[in-house]
Amino acid sequence: MSTTDPALDRPRRIDVARHLLCADALRGSLAFQAQPSLRNSCLAGFQAALTVAIALPLFHLSAFAHLIGFAALGALVALFGRFEATKGRNRVVLLAALCQVSAVLAMSTASWLGVPPLLELLLLALACGLYFFIAVTGRFGPPGALIFVFAAGAALAPVGSGAEVLARGAATGAVALLAWAICGLTEWLRHLPDETRRFPSEAARPMGHRLTASLRIVLGALIALLVSHALGADHPVWAAMGALAVLQGPQLHINFHRALQRMAGAVVGATFAWLILVQEPSVWTIIALLFTLQFATELVIGSNYGLGQIFVTPMALLMSHLAAPAAAGAAMAPERVLDTLLGASVGIVLAILLSTLDDRHHVAARRRPG
Repeated sequence: MSTTDPALDRPRRIDVARHLLCADALRGSLAFQAQPSLRNSCLAGFQAALTVAIALPLFHLSAFAHLIGFAALGALVALFGRFEATKGRNRVVLLAALCQVSAVLAMSTASWLGVPPLLELLLLALACGLYFFIAVTGRFGPPGALIFVFAAGAALAPVGSGAEVLARGAATGAVALLAWAICGLTEWLRHLPDETRRFPSEAARPMGHRLTASLRIVLGALIALLVSHALGADHPVWAAMGALAVLQGPQLHINFHRALQRMAGAVVGATFAWLILVQEPSVWTIIALLFTLQFATELVIGSNYGLGQIFVTPMALLMSHLAAPAAAGAAMAPERVLDTLLGASVGIVLAILLSTLDDRHHVAARRRPG
C-alpha cells in the first residue's frame, strides 16, 4: 500500500491553502531573520531621512509650501540600490527618481484632465504592474514598486492647472536629485559587495515570468481597487498597494507571510498614526516624525516585514496628510487598515488561485517530512 501523500506529490490549490494556514507557516510570519547588511539598511534610511530634514523645511518656508508632500515623495528614492556597487547604486537611484517623477506627472495629469473614477482605478492598476516590471527588470531591490505606486496614488489629489502638474513633478524631481547627491556624498559609509562580502540579489527572472507576474499584479490591484471604491474608500490606492506587496513575492509562502505581516503591522501602525493625527501636529512636528520613522523603518524591516510596517504605516499617512492636509486627517487611519486587509486578502487569494503546479510543489516540498 502506498504511503505517498497526494497532497504533497500532486498538490491542489486547497492543499496549498491548508499548508499555508498550518501553525508552522503562521509562526514563520513572526520569525526574525539576520539582515544582510544592517549598516547599509540603516544608511539608506538615514540618507532618506536626511533628505527629508533638508528639503521639507525649505519647501515649508518657501512660496512652494503647498508642494511639500510631493517633495517628501522625492526623498524616498534614497532607499533603492543599497546592496549595489557604487556605479550600480548611482544608476538605480537615478532610475528610481525618474520612475517617481513619472508616477507623479502621469497621475497628476490624469487628475487635471478629469478622467472618470473607474479609469483612474484602471490607471493605478496598470501602474502597479508597470512599475513592478521596471523595478524587477532594473534590479532596483527593496522597497520595490510600492514607492512608485504610493506616489501615483498621492498624485490623484485634485489639480487646478497644467502648471501645477509640472510644479508637482519639479518638486518631486528636485528632492530626488538631492537624495541622489546625498547618497553620493555619503557613499564612503556604505559596505560594498566584494569577494568576501556577498549581498542578496534576486535571480534574474525570464521575460515570460516577469510579464506573467505583472499581469497577475494588475489583476489583483484592479480587483482590490474596485472593491475598495465600491465600499466608498477615499484612498483605494492603499488596497492596490496591499495586493502588490503580496503578489510581488517570488514564492507562495513568501507571499503568504507578507500578507499576514502587512495586515498585522498596518493595524498597529495605523493606531499609532491616529494617535498622532488627532493631535493636529504642526508641519515641523510631522517633519521630525518623518525623519525618525524613516530611519526606524530601515532599521527593522529587513529583520521582519511586519515590524517594519508598524513604522511604514504612520509615515505613509503623515506624507499623505502633507500632500493633502484639507482632505486627509485622522480618519485616514482606519481606512488604511481596512484597505490593507482588503488588498492583502485579495493578493493571497489570487496568488493561490493563479499559482502554477511548480508554485504549489514548492510549498508542498517545504511540508514534506525529512
